[in-house]
Amino acid sequence: MEDDGLLTTKVPRALELKSKLFGYELPDLLMIFFNLAITNLLFGGTSLRYPLVWGTTLFWALLLYFAKKGRPDSFIQHLGEFLVRPAYFAAGSTDRIARKFKRRGTNASEETT
Repeated sequence: MEDDGLLTTKVPRALELKSKLFGYELPDLLMIFFNLAITNLLFGGTSLRYPLVWGTTLFWALLLYFAKKGRPDSFIQHLGEFLVRPAYFAAGSTDRIARKFKRRGTNASEETT
């Protein structure tokens, strides 16, 4: 009987690599460029174009970069979900989403008779 030891396979090192560009996650880049597009649409033709368009875009880029430094991935998304979620959950309260099905017409027991 041969003892070959453990069977191993090569795994790429980038298997856990997150999609980042310039140190930003993709939702952060979308937010930065969305801000750039909207402010350019609204204020691009005015004399305040540079402070309002490029200033706010630079502000958001720096804020996101330094606020998320050392935080886990999708930190802003999870923080928003935490802040929107209710602080108190009642176990015995009625469910507002799922309602009891009310059948219109005859009952199933009446159809068989």
